[in-house]
Formats: sequence, structure tokens, C-alpha cells
Amino acid sequence: MRITAIRATPVAVPYRYDEVWAYGRRTGQVSVLVEVDTDEGLTGLAEAAAYPSADIVLASLRTVEPLVTGADPRRIEALIHRIDLVGTWHHVRATSPAIAAVEAACWDLLGQACGEPLVNLFGGTFHDRVPFLYYVAKERPEEVAQEGARAAELGFSTCYLKVGSDDPDRDVARVAALRTGAGDAMCLRVDANEAWSTGACVQLVRRLREYRLEFVEQPVSGRNLPEMARVRERIGVPLLANEASWTRQDQLAVIRHGSADALSVDHQMDGGLLNLKRSAGLCEAAGLPVVKHSLGELGVALAASLHVLAATPNFRYANQAYGALLADDVTAGFGGPAENYSAGGLAAPTGPGLGIELDRDKVERYARLYEERGAEFAFHAPGVPTSAPALPKR
Repeated sequence: MRITAIRATPVAVPYRYDEVWAYGRRTGQVSVLVEVDTDEGLTGLAEAAAYPSADIVLASLRTVEPLVTGADPRRIEALIHRIDLVGTWHHVRATSPAIAAVEAACWDLLGQACGEPLVNLFGGTFHDRVPFLYYVAKERPEEVAQEGARAAELGFSTCYLKVGSDDPDRDVARVAALRTGAGDAMCLRVDANEAWSTGACVQLVRRLREYRLEFVEQPVSGRNLPEMARVRERIGVPLLANEASWTRQDQLAVIRHGSADALSVDHQMDGGLLNLKRSAGLCEAAGLPVVKHSLGELGVALAASLHVLAATPNFRYANQAYGALLADDVTAGFGGPAENYSAGGLAAPTGPGLGIELDRDKVERYARLYEERGAEFAFHAPGVPTSAPALPKR
């Protein structure tokens, strides 16, 4: 079997409401669907988050295609090493989601060729059902409470809330509202996206402790690991690394410095599904749990990572996904809105490879939406490029 071409289709899928984080806002999800064709008629499917933009992902795919055309997609290690070393991506350090998508598409091809779901190729099912969190992105406390109640009604066990606003009192009010709306049984996780200095973080997290947080995610810079370790010792809430743990090399440094109680890992930021499995193994050896991070994903990328999560022991906590925000999806009956989850969780698909199919009508619809309004779905809100936010905010 040989790769003959890579096809890429950018799509834009709306959210139920805007996603707001410490430095931006977006109204929907842009992803690039990637299809890897072969001379035997099989096509591997994958998805790349448009991070930092769809244009950069598409450009990355163009640079990768000559390196993989003619290669055997079943020789995944050799193919990725060719991209990393001959293509010089090794020197970029944090790889593009485009490379991860090519790697995932090759795994899909391998699974199709041998007639097995990917979960079996990654060690077999360990978790029959993988939990995911409910992402609450509302701004006003009363709306946050309503979303928390919705999460509980749908059977989710964990809610995730962005903090790091310009007004810390507002963050406290939103966390309090989420606890009220979601109820006492719900696990609460907050993410500041590095928005706080050490002093501000210690002060704010101590104010939030009464709401029984499961994790506070990347509250301070991930570039100063000794200081991050000091924060971890002082806040009294488990610290989840994210921006500090994009790659396996980053994760090893976090472990060495004792900078986190758990690590967020992401196959799209570190070269693919095999490296996701390696990340989990690295953390397992250190006695640390991992959770899957998401840059925003549709059902294709969700299914790809889900196979690895289901086969890996230390994915014990709820993982990040965008079901609470997505108004629709491009797959035929998998992923998408939160109503499609079962009690906040998903089982790995059982068909060969990824085990899912695209809904071609929806792909066409959302590809057209990307062409017409793609700029509206970027990570930044209108007006943000003219501002100059500081990091950290406080």
C-alpha cells in the first residue's frame, strides 16, 4: 500500500453560543478534515484543529505531502521520523496539528487494512466508557448556573469553566454560580490559561477553594516550572498542567520539577496518536494521571483520540471535548452536541480503523460556511487584534 495524495477540506461548524477565554472569543469551530488516499483504494480519515489558523495547517500539509507521497502508510514510525528529521519539524519542537492528522489518518488506514478498531491496535479496551467534561463558556453568573444545571441533567460528572477575566470578583461569582447550578456532586475544573501571576493566583485560588475544585488548570505561566511548582505547593488545590505540557519533552520537564498534580496531553500538539499513548505512559511511570486536552474538535479528532484513551489506564478523569458548545458535527452519528454523549461519556467506535464515517452533506454545508464566513470563527474576537493584552493579566 502506498500514499498517493493528501486532500484537505476546511470546515466551520457553529457553536451554541460563543466560547470566551482569557484572551479571546470565537463563535464556532474551524477544523481541517484530512483524507489520505492510497493506491489500494483505501482512504484514511483524520482532522486537524485550525491552530493557530486554517491557513497555517493547510500550508503545513502542503510541506508534508511530498515527504509522504509514495510511502507505505502502515510504516507509521518511519513516516513520522521522515517528517520530523528530513522535513525538519523536529527543530520546530511543538509540531503542527497537520502532522498529527496525517499520522492519525495512517492509523485509520492500518485499522482498515487489518479489519480492527484502533483501540485494539493500541492495547485493547481498558475503559469501556471514557468520561468527558461539560465545557461551560458563559459569561454571566446566572447563565453559568443554567449551564451547570444542564450538565447535571445530561449526566455529566465534571464541569469546566474558563477564568482569568479582567475582574477577579467576577471569576469568583461565576465559579460560585456553577457550583450552585451544577450541584454538590459535580466536579468543577477551572482554567486560567496562564492569566495570573503567582501572587494573584495564590490569592484567587484560596478564595475559590470553598467551591471544592477538582483541578485548577495552568493558572500561571508554563514557562517557569520552578515557580509553577511553588504555586502548586501554596494553593491547596490540585494543579493541572496544560500550556506547560504540550510535548513529551515538556511533560518530562514538568515531572522533573514537580510542577503539577496531573498533566493535560494532546495528540494534535505532539505529533499524533502514538505520542499520546507515550505521553500517558511517561506520566504513569511518574505516578501521575493525565487528561486529554482539546484545541476544539469535531467528531473525527474526538474518535481518533478516544481509541487511545479507551486503551490507556491512567486517563481516569474527565477529558476535554467540545460537545457542550457544538451545535452540529460532520460525522454520521458520532460525537457532536452533548446530547449525543451517554451520561457524559463515550465508548470507542467498534468499526475498522476510526470506525466512523463522514456525513458528506454536512461536510459540504460547513465547507461552504468556511468559505463564506471562516474569518468569523477565528480564535480572536473582532477588535482584539488592535488591543495589547498583558500576560499575566494580574
